[in-house]
Amino acid sequence: MDPIHRGPEEFGHDSKGFAEEAGRRRPSRDPLTPDFGQQTPQQARVVTLVAGDLMLTVNPIDGSEVEPCPPGEQPPAPVRRTPADRADRARAAAPPVPPGPPVPELPLLRRDDERERLTRLLAGGRSVRLSGPAGSGRTALLDAVAADCAEFAPDGVVRLNGHKRTATDLLHALFDAVHDAPLHRPDRALLLDTLRTTGAVVVLDDLEFGGAALDELLDATPECAYLLAATPDVAAPGADSPLEEVFLTGLDRATSLDLLARVVERPLTEEEANWAGDLWFESEGLPLRFVQAGALLRQRDQLRTDATAYDEYGYLENRPADAPPVPEGAENAEVPLPSLGEGAAPAALLASRLSGAARDTLRFAVALGGEVPHQAHLPALVGETHADAALGELAGCGLLSPAGPRYRLAAGVLAQLVAAGYDDDTVDRARTAAQHYAWWTGHPSVTPARAAAEADAIIAAMSRLVPGEGPGRTSAAVLLARSAAPAFAAGLHWGAWERALRIGQEAGRLAGEVAEEAYFHHELGVLALCTGHPDRARTELETAISMRGALADKSGAVAGRRALALVEDRAGGGPVPGDGGTAAAFTASPPLGMPAVAPVSTQRAFDDDTAVVASVPLPPSAVGKGARRGGPMALIGGARRNLVAAGAGVLLAGVLGTVVTLGLTSNSDPQGGAGTSTEQEVPDDDGVYDDEVTAGDPTTASPSGSGSGSASPGPSVSGSASPGVSSSATPSSSSDGPSSPDTPSSPGATESSVTPSKPTPTKTKPKPTSTKSTPSETGSGSPSPTESEDTPPPTDSETPDPPTEPDTSDSAVEGSPSGEGA
Repeated sequence: MDPIHRGPEEFGHDSKGFAEEAGRRRPSRDPLTPDFGQQTPQQARVVTLVAGDLMLTVNPIDGSEVEPCPPGEQPPAPVRRTPADRADRARAAAPPVPPGPPVPELPLLRRDDERERLTRLLAGGRSVRLSGPAGSGRTALLDAVAADCAEFAPDGVVRLNGHKRTATDLLHALFDAVHDAPLHRPDRALLLDTLRTTGAVVVLDDLEFGGAALDELLDATPECAYLLAATPDVAAPGADSPLEEVFLTGLDRATSLDLLARVVERPLTEEEANWAGDLWFESEGLPLRFVQAGALLRQRDQLRTDATAYDEYGYLENRPADAPPVPEGAENAEVPLPSLGEGAAPAALLASRLSGAARDTLRFAVALGGEVPHQAHLPALVGETHADAALGELAGCGLLSPAGPRYRLAAGVLAQLVAAGYDDDTVDRARTAAQHYAWWTGHPSVTPARAAAEADAIIAAMSRLVPGEGPGRTSAAVLLARSAAPAFAAGLHWGAWERALRIGQEAGRLAGEVAEEAYFHHELGVLALCTGHPDRARTELETAISMRGALADKSGAVAGRRALALVEDRAGGGPVPGDGGTAAAFTASPPLGMPAVAPVSTQRAFDDDTAVVASVPLPPSAVGKGARRGGPMALIGGARRNLVAAGAGVLLAGVLGTVVTLGLTSNSDPQGGAGTSTEQEVPDDDGVYDDEVTAGDPTTASPSGSGSGSASPGPSVSGSASPGVSSSATPSSSSDGPSSPDTPSSPGATESSVTPSKPTPTKTKPKPTSTKSTPSETGSGSPSPTESEDTPPPTDSETPDPPTEPDTSDSAVEGSPSGEGA
C-alpha cells in the first residue's frame, strides 16, 4: 500500500474493534444524554439506614418500612473526620466552576477593619452576627474570614448555608460535616451529646431565622464559634444571646469606582466615572451593583468593537452566535452609556445581550423561584448541547450568587426579570423541569447525595405546579414528589424529604390520585415516627391505612399496619386498629365486681388481619336483679354470665372446639332414689325468675343450667354453648322406658335437641344432695359442675303423675343444685 495515500482501514473504518475502542475512549460531553439502545429495566432503589434506634428501609414501591434496629446492627460510634477528609468534603460542597471564560477574581476592597474585627472575635471563641443588606458583599467577607480562621479550632472551619434550612437541619449538617457516620441519622439525644463536644468555627451564610431557634442552635454547640450572615429583615437573636453584632455597610465612592475599574479591566473614562458616581448615590455603594455595572460596560465595549478586526485569528470574535447582531459601522458609532435606571436594575439589559441558552436558563430560574439548575441539567432543559456554558455567562455578568453547592439568582435579579416579562411561560417551564427531574432522580445511576444537592430546585419545580392551573400539572408534581422523596430520605436530607411529601400529598389530593396520596400519608407517618412524634405518626398512618384499605391495596395496608403497630408499641398503647387482636374482648371488667376470668386461649384462629372477636355485655337489668339477691351464689351467677359472654366471643373466633353442658335434667334436682320421680318447677309471676332468659340467646342464657326454663320452649343451637353451660332451653323429663346414654343424666353429656315434656312433680320431694362446682376443679377458669356419684339413675317403674299445680315455694328454689333460681 502506498504509504502516502492511506486507506480507510488505517483510521478504523474497516476495523470494527478499533472503531468501538475509539468510541469508548471518547466519552459524550453530555452525561445526561440517554442511551436509546436496548435498555435494561430499572430496579427500585432500596436503601436501609439507621435513625436513632430504628432501622428504616426506604422502599419507593409500597412505602418505607421501619422496625427496631436488631441487635448487632447498630452502627458504630461516629468518627471524627481528619483534616484531609474535611478539606475534600469542603471542595465537593463548593459550587461548581462555571464553564467558559474564567470570571475575574475580585479582591476584597476596604473591608480590612471588619475582617480584622471578625477574626479577633472568633479567635477568642465569641460568636458574631454579621448583618448587611443583600448585595453588600457578605459572602466575599465570609470567605476571607474563613481562610483566616482555618487553624483556630480542633475541628477546623465548617461552611454551611442557611437558605431554606431550619435549626434542626443545620445541626444535622454540622454533625455530618465533622463526623463520619454513613447511613446513620442520630436521634436527638445522640446528636446533642456529640455536638456538645464539637469544636469548630462555623461560618453560616444566608441565615433565615432568629429568636428561640437561633438560641437553640447556639445552646446545642457550646464549643463552637459562629459567624452568621443575615439580612436586616431576619429576626434578631434573643435578649440573652451571647452574639456580637457587626453591621456591614456599602462602599464609599472611591472604592466603588475602583471596583468598577477592576471589573472592566481598564481605566474609566471621565464620562464613565461621572456615571458611576451617580450610580453610587443611587445604590448606596452596594458592591453587587458595581459588578453588574462593570458587565454593562464590557458589553458596551463589545458593541463598539469592529467585528472584522483581527479576523485572521478571531481574537475578538467571542460573541455568541445567537446574540443580537452588531449594526454596520458600529465600531465608528458612539454607543451611549446605560441610563441611571438601567444601571440600578441592570438584569433585563444584561440578559438581552446574552446568548439564547443563557436567556432560556434565566427563564427556568424565574420559573423555579430563583433557583438555577445545575449546569449538567441545562443541555436537557434548554435543548442545546453546549447550554452548560450559559452558566459562565450569567456568573460573569453578576446575575448569580453561590448558595452552598449550587447557584441562584443574585439579590434583586428575580424581581427585575419578572418585570421584564421573563415569567410568561413559568408554569410550562416548571412542568418541563419537573418531568426532567422526575426522570433524573429516579435513575439508578443518580446517588441520593446528588439528588439532595439539587433539593431546592426540585422542590421549587413541584411547588410551582401546586395548585395546578392546567391538565397534567398536578400529576407532574405528584410524579416528581414520588420519585424525589425516597432519594431525599436516603440522602439524609429530611427537611427536603418532609417538604416533598407535603407538596406531593397536596398535589395527589388535587389530582384525585388516591393511591399516591395514601403513599405520602404513609411516608409522613414514618418520618414522624423516626423523628419522635408518635401522635402525628399515628394520625398519618391511620389515614394511609384507611385509604389503602378502600383501594384494596393489601401490601400497602400491611406496611402501614406494621408501622402503626410500632407506634403503639413505643407509645405503650393498646392493640392496633384493624389488627384483629383478641385481647380486647376480655378487657371489660366482669359484672358484680368479680375478677376477670382468663380466656382459654388468646391465640388468633386465623392469620387474616380481619378476624374480629367481640365481647357481648350483660344486660343491665340482669346485673341489677342479681345484685339485689346478694349472697355468694349471686356472685357465682355473675361470674357464670361473664363466662357465657366470653364463650360467645370465643365461639365467633373459632377458638373453642369443645362444648360441655351441665348434666342436669328436669328441675336439676338429683334423684333421691328408686321410685321417686322428677319434679319440674314452674316459675310464678312474683319476679323470682325475672332474670331467666329465652332459649337460643347466648348472651343472656343462664350459665348454671339449673333447671330454669324459658317462658316458651324453643330449640337450642347445637354446639353453641361454652363449658359449663347447658345448651338446652327446656330440660326434658324422664321417659317411660329405660334411660338412654344420650340423656343428660350422666355428667358431661350434651343435649343438642329440645325434648318437650310435661312437668311431673311428685308429692314427695327428694332431699337435695350437695353438689359443688368451683373453677378450681375444672381448670383454666371455666367451671364445669358435676353431679354426686351416689345419685341413682331413674328407674323404669316410674310413671308420670297427672299435672298438678307447681310448687312455687322458696323451698323449691333452694332445692336446686346451683342454689338459686336463675
